[in-house]
Amino acid sequence: MTNQMTIEDRSETRSMFTSIAPTVINVSTTPVKWDVDKWRTDAACSDFDTNMFFPDPESEDDVVPQISAAKAICAACPVRQNCLEFAIRTRQLDGVWGGCTPEERRSIRRRRQAAARKAAVAA
Repeated sequence: MTNQMTIEDRSETRSMFTSIAPTVINVSTTPVKWDVDKWRTDAACSDFDTNMFFPDPESEDDVVPQISAAKAICAACPVRQNCLEFAIRTRQLDGVWGGCTPEERRSIRRRRQAAARKAAVAA
Protein backbone atom coordinates (compact mmCIF):
# COMPACT_ATOMS: atom_id res chain seq x y z
CA MET A 1 0.00 0.00 0.00
CA THR A 2 1.37 3.41 -0.93
CA ASN A 3 0.86 6.81 0.69
CA GLN A 4 1.02 8.68 -2.61
CA MET A 5 -2.02 10.60 -3.74
CA THR A 6 -3.14 10.74 -7.34
CA ILE A 7 -3.93 14.06 -8.99
CA GLU A 8 -7.64 13.24 -8.68
CA ASP A 9 -7.26 12.55 -4.95
CA ARG A 10 -5.46 15.85 -4.44
CA SER A 11 -8.05 17.90 -6.26
CA GLU A 12 -10.85 16.14 -4.38
CA THR A 13 -9.14 16.83 -1.06
CA ARG A 14 -8.46 20.43 -2.03
CA SER A 15 -12.09 20.99 -3.00
CA MET A 16 -13.25 19.52 0.32
CA PHE A 17 -11.26 22.13 2.23
CA THR A 18 -11.97 25.08 -0.03
CA SER A 19 -15.69 24.51 0.31
CA ILE A 20 -15.46 25.10 4.05
CA ALA A 21 -15.74 28.78 4.90
CA PRO A 22 -12.98 29.98 7.19
CA THR A 23 -14.09 30.91 10.67
CA VAL A 24 -13.14 34.41 11.74
CA ILE A 25 -12.84 34.78 15.46
CA ASN A 26 -12.77 38.17 17.07
CA VAL A 27 -11.02 37.70 20.39
CA SER A 28 -12.40 40.91 21.85
CA THR A 29 -15.13 43.13 20.47
CA THR A 30 -15.20 45.47 23.45
CA PRO A 31 -12.99 48.54 23.15
CA VAL A 32 -10.27 48.47 25.76
CA LYS A 33 -9.75 51.58 27.80
CA TRP A 34 -6.37 51.98 29.39
CA ASP A 35 -7.42 52.11 33.03
CA VAL A 36 -11.19 52.08 33.14
CA ASP A 37 -11.40 50.50 36.58
CA LYS A 38 -8.28 52.22 37.97
CA TRP A 39 -6.38 48.94 38.36
CA ARG A 40 -3.07 50.64 37.63
CA THR A 41 -3.23 52.66 40.85
CA ASP A 42 -3.17 49.38 42.82
CA ALA A 43 -0.43 47.74 40.75
CA ALA A 44 2.58 46.46 42.68
CA CYS A 45 4.87 47.69 39.90
CA SER A 46 3.88 51.33 40.30
CA ASP A 47 6.71 51.88 42.81
CA PHE A 48 9.38 50.40 40.51
CA ASP A 49 11.27 51.68 37.49
CA THR A 50 9.33 50.63 34.39
CA ASN A 51 12.58 49.56 32.73
CA MET A 52 12.57 46.56 35.07
CA PHE A 53 9.53 45.23 33.20
CA PHE A 54 10.95 45.95 29.74
CA PRO A 55 14.32 44.19 29.55
CA ASP A 56 16.74 45.20 26.84
CA PRO A 57 17.17 42.21 24.51
CA GLU A 58 20.64 43.49 23.59
CA SER A 59 21.95 42.78 27.10
CA GLU A 60 21.46 39.00 27.01
CA ASP A 61 23.14 38.36 30.38
CA ASP A 62 20.70 40.60 32.24
CA VAL A 63 17.45 39.55 30.55
CA VAL A 64 16.66 36.35 32.49
CA PRO A 65 17.33 37.81 35.97
CA GLN A 66 15.40 40.94 35.03
CA ILE A 67 12.40 38.95 33.82
CA SER A 68 12.53 36.83 36.99
CA ALA A 69 12.57 39.96 39.16
CA ALA A 70 9.65 41.46 37.25
CA LYS A 71 7.65 38.23 37.53
CA ALA A 72 8.32 38.12 41.29
CA ILE A 73 6.79 41.58 41.66
CA CYS A 74 3.83 40.55 39.52
CA ALA A 75 3.30 37.39 41.58
CA ALA A 76 2.45 39.50 44.62
CA CYS A 77 0.37 42.05 42.70
CA PRO A 78 -3.33 42.37 43.61
CA VAL A 79 -4.27 43.42 40.06
CA ARG A 80 -2.16 40.93 38.15
CA GLN A 81 -5.12 39.48 36.24
CA ASN A 82 -6.38 42.92 35.16
CA CYS A 83 -2.90 43.77 33.91
CA LEU A 84 -2.54 40.49 32.04
CA GLU A 85 -5.97 40.83 30.41
CA PHE A 86 -5.16 44.37 29.33
CA ALA A 87 -1.87 43.25 27.78
CA ILE A 88 -3.51 40.35 25.95
CA ARG A 89 -6.46 42.36 24.66
CA THR A 90 -4.31 45.28 23.49
CA ARG A 91 -1.62 42.96 22.12
CA GLN A 92 1.29 44.46 24.04
CA LEU A 93 4.36 43.24 22.19
CA ASP A 94 7.01 44.01 24.79
CA GLY A 95 7.58 43.72 28.48
CA VAL A 96 6.32 41.67 31.38
CA TRP A 97 2.62 42.32 31.97
CA GLY A 98 0.59 40.42 34.55
CA GLY A 99 3.57 38.17 35.19
CA CYS A 100 3.84 37.00 31.57
CA THR A 101 6.39 37.61 28.85
CA PRO A 102 5.31 38.44 25.28
CA GLU A 103 5.81 34.78 24.30
CA GLU A 104 3.65 33.58 27.19
CA ARG A 105 0.91 36.06 26.29
CA ARG A 106 0.95 34.91 22.66
CA SER A 107 0.57 31.34 23.88
CA ILE A 108 -2.42 32.31 26.04
CA ARG A 109 -3.99 34.18 23.12
CA ARG A 110 -3.49 31.18 20.78
CA ARG A 111 -5.05 28.80 23.32
CA ARG A 112 -8.03 31.11 23.72
CA GLN A 113 -8.46 31.44 19.97
CA ALA A 114 -8.30 27.66 19.55
CA ALA A 115 -10.90 27.19 22.29
CA ALA A 116 -13.14 29.79 20.66
CA ARG A 117 -12.82 28.06 17.26
CA LYS A 118 -13.61 24.71 18.86
CA ALA A 119 -16.66 26.19 20.60
CA ALA A 120 -17.82 27.81 17.33
CA VAL A 121 -17.58 24.49 15.51
CA ALA A 122 -19.43 22.69 18.30
CA ALA A 123 -22.26 25.24 18.27
